[in-house]
Amino acid sequence: MTFKDTIEPYLKKLPAVARPEGHVHFKTKLTWTIGILLLYFTLSNVPLFGMSAESVDLFEQYRAFFAGASGSLLLLGIGPIVTASIVLQLLVGADVIKMDMSNPQDQAIFQGAQKLLVFVMIVLESLPQLLGGYIVPDEALSEMVAAFLNLSSVGGEWMVLFIIFIQIFIGGTLILFMDEIVSKWGIGSGVGLFIVAGVSQSIVTGLFSIARPGGPGSPPVGLIPKWIYFTTDVGLSNIFGDNALYNVFIEGSILALISTVLIFLMVVYVESTRIEIPLAHSAVRGARGRFPVKLIYASVLPMILVRALQANIQMVGMLLYGRGITIFGEFRGSDPVSGLMYYISPINGPYDWIPGLVNQKFVDINAQYGEAFGVVDVPAIWQIFLHVGLDATMLIVGGIIFALFWVETTGMNAKSTAQKIFQSGMQIPGFRRNVDSIERVMIRYIPRVTIIGGAFIGILTLIASLMGTLGGAGGTGLLLTVSIVYRLYEDLASEQMMEMHPMMRQFLGGT
Repeated sequence: MTFKDTIEPYLKKLPAVARPEGHVHFKTKLTWTIGILLLYFTLSNVPLFGMSAESVDLFEQYRAFFAGASGSLLLLGIGPIVTASIVLQLLVGADVIKMDMSNPQDQAIFQGAQKLLVFVMIVLESLPQLLGGYIVPDEALSEMVAAFLNLSSVGGEWMVLFIIFIQIFIGGTLILFMDEIVSKWGIGSGVGLFIVAGVSQSIVTGLFSIARPGGPGSPPVGLIPKWIYFTTDVGLSNIFGDNALYNVFIEGSILALISTVLIFLMVVYVESTRIEIPLAHSAVRGARGRFPVKLIYASVLPMILVRALQANIQMVGMLLYGRGITIFGEFRGSDPVSGLMYYISPINGPYDWIPGLVNQKFVDINAQYGEAFGVVDVPAIWQIFLHVGLDATMLIVGGIIFALFWVETTGMNAKSTAQKIFQSGMQIPGFRRNVDSIERVMIRYIPRVTIIGGAFIGILTLIASLMGTLGGAGGTGLLLTVSIVYRLYEDLASEQMMEMHPMMRQFLGGT
């Protein structure tokens, strides 16, 4: 019995969001999308009941593109969805699980297996944090529960941890079905929508927040309040005096502002770069169109898979370190500070690669954790550049690999695209009207553009990560956000076109 035969009966029993029976009106899709977005913001502000403020966020560095909120019901964000996708794509790509992704039945089994695997990943990503001592139960609540249920103090803590686990599981399940609702009844992808929401919130915070993490007298977080503070309280002469470059570009967040604008412009330019293959309708004379093959054909979503792979490796390393196994490196809080875990951790801004700023970062880490956990050495220049080189390799090579997997598993490959074009009644002028002729033309472009685009988006992600962004959203998060918003704009335009010209639905994949 094959894997498909074994798992198919279980997949049919999984709860699912019903697909619309016919065409969903644009206003209905927009309503669902906005409703889910509001629900996401609401859930991300619901704190986990019973969780202590002393808890450590294992995914703190990945919050921008995991679309979760630390300490909230959406603690895991889209992590389980992305991780499940990675595991299944690798298994299918390595031919461990044999599936023909051009076959609609196999595609349905793949999607169902991914949903089943998401539930497994919710457990695998939450239990280590709970059992590893990173998510700490509230001491007062634990004592209250222990007294009420006549348990020992340890028993009370375990009961509170179980309550927290149930909340995290519910939050992970809600994210899964919210994504499915957007995919079937809304516009675009739920995963993309949540990333945009989280990163946008970070950028707004980076621009306008008046919070002062350093306490009274320290500069505010937001760029605008910060420069008001510099002007009125510090004095511009002091800012532009000694260490002017650091004060203005790093401390004053001007580099983050410049990089945010540059990343926005670069992504918009790259998203508009494409090869257009001419098409003509076989039955309607004069009806012509073009099939665009974008430079970033697989979109930027494979970058989420790369960063999610790094995040899960880091989580394993942190859990091992918590058990006293330091062979893979040491951690201070959620920051890797030595060994393999340091070298393969993502670059998140100038403080991770400019030697002077790296030195300052490690001085701060030692000041915070040195007395309790021991002082760590500041990385040498060769170690810093090895760190950058390995991150660049993971982004570029991983971008290519996951772009190829993404195209194959989402029905965007040459064979599936040729079938869609043929079924819509279109053909390529100068070629016979059959699927094989269209497929031969698509093979000339799609595989090559997928590889080039995967490498290119990896390079863009590296540049964005090196420069940093406003609000600590991270270069990767901002890159994803701009690209997702651009594609969402295109989806909106397509939806409006289908409303005005119903005959376009068949070609664009509608019903």
